[in-house]
Amino acid sequence: MMNPIPDMKRGPDDDPWVERLLNRNMETPTAEYQELKFALHRKLLDRVNLEAISSLASDRVRGEIRSAVGKLVEEERTPLTLSEKDKVIEEVLDEVFGLGPLEPLLQDPSISDILVTTPKLVYIERGGKLTRTPVEFKDNNHLLRIIEKIVSRVGRRIDESSPMVDARLPDGSRVNAVIAPIAVDGPLLSIRRFGRKPLDAQQLVRNMSVTEGMMELLSACVRARLNIIVSGGTGAGKTTLLNCLSGFIPEDERVVTIEDTAELQMNQIHVARMETRPPNMEGTGAIKQRQLVINALRMRPDRIVVGEVRGEEALDMLQAMNTGHDGSLTTIHSNSPRDAISRLEVMVGMANANMGVRAIRQQVSSAVDLFIQLSRMSDGTRRLTHITECVGMEGDLITTQDIFVFERLGLTADNRVKGRFRPTGVRPKFDEKLRACGIQLSPAIFQTMVEVNT
Repeated sequence: MMNPIPDMKRGPDDDPWVERLLNRNMETPTAEYQELKFALHRKLLDRVNLEAISSLASDRVRGEIRSAVGKLVEEERTPLTLSEKDKVIEEVLDEVFGLGPLEPLLQDPSISDILVTTPKLVYIERGGKLTRTPVEFKDNNHLLRIIEKIVSRVGRRIDESSPMVDARLPDGSRVNAVIAPIAVDGPLLSIRRFGRKPLDAQQLVRNMSVTEGMMELLSACVRARLNIIVSGGTGAGKTTLLNCLSGFIPEDERVVTIEDTAELQMNQIHVARMETRPPNMEGTGAIKQRQLVINALRMRPDRIVVGEVRGEEALDMLQAMNTGHDGSLTTIHSNSPRDAISRLEVMVGMANANMGVRAIRQQVSSAVDLFIQLSRMSDGTRRLTHITECVGMEGDLITTQDIFVFERLGLTADNRVKGRFRPTGVRPKFDEKLRACGIQLSPAIFQTMVEVNT
């Protein structure tokens, strides 16, 4: 039970703490305000048996807790306005049911990234630009408690023996956390947000991330079962485009997805999803992507979609593409299509050190039909910068040809990137495969140039 507080009249002149509390900026919590909130949280846990009411309906539970917090606020006798009391109650409820100070950020659909560098330093990305927020945690322990709440929900763990973890939130957002001894200045938390409804092809065209003709070409390539690799840097929109491309897969096909952290939001019904598993407390039991790719071949897939290849699984992915699993999709980190090829060669070499360079390149050239390069511009916008066909081998080299490129032409007065989506005029060799599948593309697609911000 809480200790009673003496019923005495206090004013701002009698207590400088009260004066600071009255004059505080609610958007930037003071240390005193944080202490009040956590005092209420602790007293709530002492007074209310959360386990006893956990069986009640969620709305009723929240109502009961709200009522209990309201009584605690009244008992504190702090000079709070009604709006301030409501704010304190909501924040204590977020501590009990949600992720504390992060809840308001998670409720904002315009935020794409939440980056916690220190308990007092929280940034967000909105519209491709990083901005510091007034959101703060009380201390390292408070931040660590929120991280533990996140990872425990998905059966992961984080401690000194396993100080890094990938997890996901119920809405599909991807979470990465790092704690001591790896993190020097306190726990680090990064949350990559995904919209409740992923962007579709029409929205990408409206956003000028890609032209209508380019999207029509990509749709045809997916339906014709070409093997496609989406490449780009961090935050370039690879997963978003992969989601969009998967929407072109016919409903009557069985799709198997493989990811480190499940984040693909596919609209098909017949989707078998698999996720890697980290080692247990004893350091055993880890299941890597390569094992899942091999296992996927035994699951009678029509398509295999790998969230991202970053290691030895690249070899098994290429072999799957070469052995009857056409139409596979994956992503890779790279700065250009040519860099993507180089990275694939390195990763395949990691899987089998005995393979010669020529044999590796033959695997890549025969497996991959198309590279799609994405980039994030200086103004925060995402653009599809290359659609590049993998033609084959010439001697010991893999040959490619660009079908579309995005050319940057400078900046506007308000620092928006000017440019144009330009077809190179090359008719792709895979056009014959499209025709064999009954897909006829208009010649205008390969001739129309579209300008952006000019």
